[in-house]
Amino acid sequence: MYTREAIERAAEVGLDLVEVSPNADPPVCKFLDVGKFRYEAQKKANLARKTQKTQELKEIKMRPNIDDHDYDVKMKNIVKFIEHGDKVKCTLRFRGREMAHQELGLELLNRVRADVDEIAKVEAFPRLEGRQMVMVLAPK
Repeated sequence: MYTREAIERAAEVGLDLVEVSPNADPPVCKFLDVGKFRYEAQKKANLARKTQKTQELKEIKMRPNIDDHDYDVKMKNIVKFIEHGDKVKCTLRFRGREMAHQELGLELLNRVRADVDEIAKVEAFPRLEGRQMVMVLAPK
């Protein structure tokens, strides 16, 4: 039906002519109350926002010469974050002469990767950024 005719019909009924899908050929329009349509669309958007899961980036900071118990505590936190569905950024900070032994830091991050291999995949492999080495893990 022609646009003018549709607008006249909508006015007779007391509703508005709303274009639902403008990209279709021909464009699809409906007779409805604009206020009610906006309200329903807003309710639908709020419900979608409420049910969606946001994935956060959690950060775990370590040092190259970390003690075994401290390492276990950090690993427990990494596992908890990954099981919760968050990504984990493992940051290894070098201080002073530790920069001369970057291979120790790489070994530590490879150990972390091996320990969480069943539940996580490496999204960003270990790389040096200034005085710290960074690796990002994501849930499988």
